[in-house]
Amino acid sequence: MPAASLPERVLLMGRSQHQRRRGNVGSGGFDERRANGISMNLPFGDYMDEGDQWITIFDSPYYPDQLEAAKTRYAPVIERFAELAAQATDTQALFREIQSRPPDIRIQLLRVFRRYVSPDTTVEMLKRIRSTEQTIERFGSRFRSIEAVRGKLMARPAPDEALIALLDEHSERGRKGYQLTEAFFIWFETAFDDRAWSIEGPTGAGRDVELQSILADYQISTPADFVISDRFGSPRVIGFARYDSDRGGAQEDDRIGGNARRLREILSYNEVTLGPLKVVFLNDGPGLLLGSMWRDYASIETSGNGRALVTTLKMAQAGRFTADWIERSAS
Repeated sequence: MPAASLPERVLLMGRSQHQRRRGNVGSGGFDERRANGISMNLPFGDYMDEGDQWITIFDSPYYPDQLEAAKTRYAPVIERFAELAAQATDTQALFREIQSRPPDIRIQLLRVFRRYVSPDTTVEMLKRIRSTEQTIERFGSRFRSIEAVRGKLMARPAPDEALIALLDEHSERGRKGYQLTEAFFIWFETAFDDRAWSIEGPTGAGRDVELQSILADYQISTPADFVISDRFGSPRVIGFARYDSDRGGAQEDDRIGGNARRLREILSYNEVTLGPLKVVFLNDGPGLLLGSMWRDYASIETSGNGRALVTTLKMAQAGRFTADWIERSAS
């Protein structure tokens, strides 16, 4: 199928809470800029020695400065959990009761439940209401007894600052990723003014863009963080964003392997459809400087043969991510 007919092969996104207003990106503006005279057209690996100059640091609160605000958020949650524990016949019944609560308080109660009752499970696992009985069947035998839970609750100070600090730290984990994508969206939509492009995707805790829903005959379930489309509504760039504060080790290997696989799958789709799709990995944070992360992402970019780009937010703003790159024919 010729590339010109790709719009006919694409299922266009519907307008939703995840769709951003049309922005303009062109060959002017940042496309022609260079940061301090340094070319932004070099391979990602060439910037490794100066990587600390290109990562974005989002402010983090100092301890214990944030603790008073955290008490306001989480002390009532712990208090409510203690009330439910006092009424429950056993911890399986406590779990079922928590699952009946409204969504916002339910998730917070489950975080406390996991700490006190079921550290073997994850909140992601516990929060699936339809799987409540299956979770009990699989892990209920390892739940701490309700008597032990009540005793541990009674032994803790009120408010329990240690638990509050743990809950507050968990709530911060995704915030910097949201800040990164929001900053990229704002820059994308305002930095250029001579060609029309649109960017779509969540900038907060919304649903990712599922490629099967926007690409005709795409066979693999693949959530993306954002999609950039041309003026005809055809997706041209698939974006994956990640802010790493301190990743490394096995988590680093899993992340790199997953991104390399996604790139291969998208490029394979291009071969079948003769499509123009490219992939951008918006990666940022001090975790990029850990281990072999920078070199591994450079390897992914190289394997894309011109159809993959790795960039930090600062690099994108300095001219690394451009309309010219989107439109340029890959090697």
